[in-house]
Amino acid sequence: MAAGPMEQFEIVPIVPLTFGEGVDLSFTNASLWMLISFGTALLFFTWATRRAALVPGKAQGSAEVVYEFISKMVRDTMGEEGRRFFPFVFTLFIFVFLSNFLGLLPSLPGSPAAAHSFTPTSHIIVTFTLAVLSVGLVLVYGLYKHGFGFLKLFAPHGVPLWLLPLITPIEIISFLSRPISLAVRLFANMLAGHVVLKVFAGFVAVLLASGPLLMGIAILPLIGIVGVFILEFLVAFLQAFVFAILTCIYLQDALHPAH
Repeated sequence: MAAGPMEQFEIVPIVPLTFGEGVDLSFTNASLWMLISFGTALLFFTWATRRAALVPGKAQGSAEVVYEFISKMVRDTMGEEGRRFFPFVFTLFIFVFLSNFLGLLPSLPGSPAAAHSFTPTSHIIVTFTLAVLSVGLVLVYGLYKHGFGFLKLFAPHGVPLWLLPLITPIEIISFLSRPISLAVRLFANMLAGHVVLKVFAGFVAVLLASGPLLMGIAILPLIGIVGVFILEFLVAFLQAFVFAILTCIYLQDALHPAH
């Protein structure tokens, strides 16, 4: 039987590891593909910069383009003072992009379920963890640098005193909702796109199995798969970009809470 659209998101244990009741530390397909994303980034940038030259080759040039793209994003949103956060934003962008993209690769026919291509960012627990890490960094650094002056973030400059009882709770709720909006935006886009791809693939399989009369119609959902795949590749980049630039904007608040 063909797998349903939601089965591609199933967590499959590879190395079971449980302690007592309710404590499951198993190494799963999600863990595997997060390690693959990390390893891919590490291998690429190590290989691209192994022989740094004044006139870069294709690999070094590609790595420098990515580096400068993220560097410009950090400078434009946070200024030179934000350069201290560049390693974090760079790592975050690369990890999210590779987690999004590698999950689009086709699985080998007949391979076990644990080895199928998997998108870690299609699970909200992963995206929420990344979002909490980003917003948590804003909170910790803001309090470390400004102390209680960081609370000016919740009382915007220029707001009349009589409006503060209304504006301050709104600002606090807005701040606390940031990890939720960051997590849901990335998770929902990855989940929806993969479901649509699977649905179109199901249409192709059903039409091909329905006899010669309907086999010719299978070309339509097949074209749809190609179109959705191209769109998903674009979304994989855009969602990584949105996640990174929103993190930069939030870190700007930690640098200058009174602005």
